Amino acid sequence: MPNEEALVERASGGDESALCRLLEYFGPIVRERLKSKIGQQWRSSLDEDDVMQVSYLEAFLLIHQFKYRGPGSFLAWLSQVAENNLRDALRGLQAAKRPNPKNRVQISRPVENSFVALVELLGVTNSTPSRAAARDESEQLIEHVLSGLPPDYERVVRLYDLEGRSAQEVAEQLGRSTGAIYMLRARAHEKMRGALGNASKFFTDAG
Repeated sequence: MPNEEALVERASGGDESALCRLLEYFGPIVRERLKSKIGQQWRSSLDEDDVMQVSYLEAFLLIHQFKYRGPGSFLAWLSQVAENNLRDALRGLQAAKRPNPKNRVQISRPVENSFVALVELLGVTNSTPSRAAARDESEQLIEHVLSGLPPDYERVVRLYDLEGRSAQEVAEQLGRSTGAIYMLRARAHEKMRGALGNASKFFTDAG
């Protein structure tokens, strides 16, 4: 691509028009590569456009971290972003056929306890604080982190993890495919883990 390095430099500095030009040029190449990687059995729940929509969002969120390493490096980076999203979508769809209760916040608990359960699900604490002591702190912590997520990420976590809705219900409410919901949730959880760090330091001593 002509002027690729200059466009990447501008995009990394916050120039959205430069990033759009890069995505317009390289996006179709990545999309074409994805076609053969989505099995026919998943086509009713996921297609390459679903993957690219989430990948474009990720590109806007992560471009400041990208380091140019010569021609083709942006394509390789965008391809990896898309591959990660596709992997998480397929994992989510496969797991939905064989649900593991450990991978889901248990909605039979009182609503306020779902915040504690989400902290535990994210695996960001090495200790398990008592629910009585941790409930309010967990809610405040999760609410703070959720407020810093992109809107679609936040809505997926609220609907799927905290309210216990199915992926199909969340997909219908957000106007996306079920595969996209699993991608958005995976990316949201990834960002929440980074923001939470070792959450045990946020909890008061239950003793």
